[in-house]
Amino acid sequence: MIKTKIKDGRGTNNFVKVGDEGELSVVVHPHPPKDEEVSTVPFRSYFLNNGSNDMIVNGATNFVDFSIDASPDYDIYLKSISVEIADGGTPTLNKFGALTALNNGVAFYYFNQNQGLYELHEGIKTNLEFIRIAVDTGAIGTGSDAYLADVSGGGTSKSYLPLLDIEETYGMPFGLRLVKGTTDKLIFRIQDNLAGLDRFTAVAYGFRI
Repeated sequence: MIKTKIKDGRGTNNFVKVGDEGELSVVVHPHPPKDEEVSTVPFRSYFLNNGSNDMIVNGATNFVDFSIDASPDYDIYLKSISVEIADGGTPTLNKFGALTALNNGVAFYYFNQNQGLYELHEGIKTNLEFIRIAVDTGAIGTGSDAYLADVSGGGTSKSYLPLLDIEETYGMPFGLRLVKGTTDKLIFRIQDNLAGLDRFTAVAYGFRI
């Protein structure tokens, strides 16, 4: 057996310690290494179509894609998605906003340059289906007002606010990666006429390197 010592290369005279069961002793710090060469930057972006984040469009005949696209300069890791579906009518879980349940729905896709278009949901047709895939959505209200936020101070407009945690839902601890310089993207595809809603937007959060 060759005995080996692993010593810090910065002149501090520190050695790696091995326990009785062959385990390495480590210390968990509350912060990343101060001399880490790769730094992360917070990332936030709406899902966009030609610069617009307003997903109230008519996609019944020709589908309309709203997406987060890969950057030419850095990798993006998407960790969560916050959606707002607002309507001034009478929204309930079995509708989309206050619209009758959609015929085709809002499809959810991940496009990867190696795999092509990868389906995550074929078409979200109701508020309930959005909340079902967005398992981190906070429960508010009761009965027909379940999950419904009154955002107008007693007025008519109310919102469903699905919150999709990509790590929790898909088991991806660093989130969904969009590789820099590629055609990678995450897509909401509108497949119905959503005219009549007050607001429909989606915002992705994560970090970039």
